[in-house]
Amino acid sequence: MDRSLFLARLLGPTFIAVALGMLINLDVYESMIAEGLRPGILFYLSGLLSLLAGLAIVNLHNRWELDWRVIITVLGWLMTIGGIMRIVLPQVALAVGSTIYSGRTSTVVAALITGTLGAFLSFKGYIQRI
Repeated sequence: MDRSLFLARLLGPTFIAVALGMLINLDVYESMIAEGLRPGILFYLSGLLSLLAGLAIVNLHNRWELDWRVIITVLGWLMTIGGIMRIVLPQVALAVGSTIYSGRTSTVVAALITGTLGAFLSFKGYIQRI
């Protein structure tokens, strides 16, 4: 199986599940986001996991062709950069995260973007043939 299809099949449903969880349980997710945006071991571990996952994607799939597959590469790089930021510059990462997740509306928007991206990747991975 093509690596792009494999990663789309992995990331797509995961993003859909996260988005649905966020939309169905807004209060719970807002609490988790607030907890995650405090300095501490949870913030560090999320950076470490993001760095590892991002590096895995980038090492398996560093494609810069102008088609849908570039989304996977960009996600890998964003995860890598986000992980590095949380580990090396936690104050900056906390400030950025606090700005992005500043209320219920931003949580809903993040969920909708995540769900749309997940649906697109699922479509590419499971339904549409390259």
